[in-house]
Amino acid sequence: MSKFKFPNSIISRPVYGVLKPRNGKSHLMIADAEGAEALFEIAASNTAIMAKSHILYFPKNTGQSYIKKLEKLNAAQLYIGPSYEASVSRLRRVLEDAHVGLQVYLTGTESLIGQAMQEIVAAGIPHTAIQTEHRGSVARRMQCVHCKGITEDVVTDPFVCSHCGLHLFVRDHYSRRHAAFQGVCVDAENPGDIPDPVELYS
Repeated sequence: MSKFKFPNSIISRPVYGVLKPRNGKSHLMIADAEGAEALFEIAASNTAIMAKSHILYFPKNTGQSYIKKLEKLNAAQLYIGPSYEASVSRLRRVLEDAHVGLQVYLTGTESLIGQAMQEIVAAGIPHTAIQTEHRGSVARRMQCVHCKGITEDVVTDPFVCSHCGLHLFVRDHYSRRHAAFQGVCVDAENPGDIPDPVELYS
C-alpha cells in the first residue's frame, strides 16, 4: 500500500491531502514513484481531465512499473524524467508558459513535493491552486543545520550527514525555503554518545 498516515506533529511539518480533480483551463501534475497511483485515481474520477494535463513523472526505484499505464492515460503531454533534479529547467519552462487557471497536483515522496512546491510558489502560482498528496516512501530530505548540506532519502534516526559526517537527529521541523527537514547533532554535549539508529516511524 502506497499511502501512509503521518502522526500528528509540530506546526511546521507539512500536511498532505488527497488529490481531487478541479475545474481549470490546464492541469500540471508532478509525481514520482508510487505517486503515479494518485494520478490514476484522478483520471478514473474525471476522464476528461487528462486531455488538458501535462504530467511530469520520475520513476525513481519503481522502474517501468507505472510507465505503460501512465501512457494509457492519454495526457496532453507526458514527460518521463530521469530525476526531479535533472528536470527542474523543464519545470521552470512549463511554469513560465503557464496561464491563469492552471491547477497543480503534486504527489509522491516528500522530497519531490517540497522541491516542486518551492519552484511553483517562486513562479507566482497561488497556493490555492496547488494540491499535494503523499504516496510511497517516507524517506526524508534532510538539511544539516551545522554545515547546511542536504542528505536525500533519510530513513533512519539518527543518520550521518553525507557532507560533514556528523550524526544528526531527525527533527520534524521543516524549512520551506530549503524544502527539507532539519537535522541537529545528537552528541554535541556528550561526544561519542550516539544512540543506535532506528527506522523512521517504526
